[in-house]
Amino acid sequence: MTTHQSGLISGTRQGKPRVLVLANQKGGVGKTTTAINLGTALAAIGEKVLIIDLDPQGNASTGLGIDRKSRRVSTYHVLNGEAPLSEAVIETIVPRLFVAPSTLDLLGIELEIAGERDRAHRLRSAIDALMAQPDEDPFTYVLIDCPPSLNLLTINALTAADSVLVPLQCEFFALEGLSQLLKTVEQVRSTLNPRLGIQGVVLTMFDPRNNLSGQVVADVRQFMGNKVYETMIPRNVRVSEAPSHGKPVLLYDLKCAGSQAYLKLASEIIQRERALKAA
Repeated sequence: MTTHQSGLISGTRQGKPRVLVLANQKGGVGKTTTAINLGTALAAIGEKVLIIDLDPQGNASTGLGIDRKSRRVSTYHVLNGEAPLSEAVIETIVPRLFVAPSTLDLLGIELEIAGERDRAHRLRSAIDALMAQPDEDPFTYVLIDCPPSLNLLTINALTAADSVLVPLQCEFFALEGLSQLLKTVEQVRSTLNPRLGIQGVVLTMFDPRNNLSGQVVADVRQFMGNKVYETMIPRNVRVSEAPSHGKPVLLYDLKCAGSQAYLKLASEIIQRERALKAA
């Protein structure tokens, strides 16, 4: 596969992908790490995945090996209407995994489109336009990585999504941040996107040696019930090292505990999606 080719959308389209937004207004919870590695794990088990990087820091793009020079068309150009999403989509080093990268230009997008009537629907319209194009091998999952704040970028992501995947670090204030996010999701559902739901909560940076981690897990499971995934992402040095090499951890060290956890999480998510369809 040739890396970083653009213009990849062709053929005859079948079906509609599941659009999942990874959101948490709290930083440092493993949101971008989960976007990169969940996307890689889904691709590894046969799905065709698009990661949309909506964080101006662009860490998801960097963690997938996309250098700044390759980001000639970014999610900034998509949201301000300069380019369709198809022109931003580029290949990653992972087969069947693609990314629409971001740049620091996104920092100014809120001011640029604040006065537009469709300001909250820009991303949804862009995804719909992309999926309306014919494609013999369509995307089956779209993962949206948001900034760690509840701003217009996050509102665009929530408006475009089918459901929300919440990465939650096993630390003291975890539930406090979760409550705020759930209120935002409810507001978006009642005003902008009635189909929006919670796909699940994934507990990250779990350390079985830490009593606090165990208590947080118990509290979150009591609060959210079966919305919490069985799979927990352990605190793992290989997961932390991988982004500096521009690789998902599954390419950096497939056998490490973090890689195995993300593969299990991908399987669990697919099982939940099948259960939703069957219901």
